[in-house]
Amino acid sequence: MIPLKDSIPNVFRPYTVWALISVNALVFIYTLGLDTIHLARFFHLYGVVPARLTHPELAMMAGYPDAGYYTLVTHMFIHGGFLHFLLNSWMMWIFADNIEDVMGPVRFLLFYVLCGAGALTTHILFNFDSPVPVVGASGAIAGVMGAYLLLYPHSRVITVFPIIFIPYIIEIPAVIFLGVWFMIQIVSALWSDVSGAGSGVAWWAHAGGFVVGMVLLPLFKNKKRCYHCYEMVRRKKNFILE
Repeated sequence: MIPLKDSIPNVFRPYTVWALISVNALVFIYTLGLDTIHLARFFHLYGVVPARLTHPELAMMAGYPDAGYYTLVTHMFIHGGFLHFLLNSWMMWIFADNIEDVMGPVRFLLFYVLCGAGALTTHILFNFDSPVPVVGASGAIAGVMGAYLLLYPHSRVITVFPIIFIPYIIEIPAVIFLGVWFMIQIVSALWSDVSGAGSGVAWWAHAGGFVVGMVLLPLFKNKKRCYHCYEMVRRKKNFILE
């Protein structure tokens, strides 16, 4: 399922969303100029390597300069390929503007970073000794999607849905779109753990980020900016003139 558009209009210009996509683009362009060796080094230095954080002494013996706790932030601005960058940027474009609407630019930035850090913390819990670097904004964006589910369950998402290689464009409730997306992450994560077949995707980071976004939302939501939130829509419907 690929979302094309959601039904919730943004009230304010999403400056932080634009800035995040721009920074991701600049970093991606930078990585295009690196050869294979320097790209791998870049990923290991600024991506999250679970074993580096969980065994810092051994990591430094292996050549890492430090424990790399800063990578819980830096990893979310690096992408492993054009499709990875494009999909993350598109998902952020679709869902994040409405979350920034409700939080404001500064609060949203902090929320986004915490979701990304929480997502990778979840990944580390399930991959404690992994030496494989993890990069990408997917965990942070999953947090945005988790917040979106709570704020706009009444929203509808225009979606490309391929059936036997034929793409159909349908409009589905955001609850279904996001619910199915979340279940795919959980099932894929469990299957990857049970089968032992790595897919190259940090499924637990996606699932963890989604939950972290839902948990953090009450701390960052500004009710005065909740113009299209479900609670406001429900109040308007229940309003009776006397």
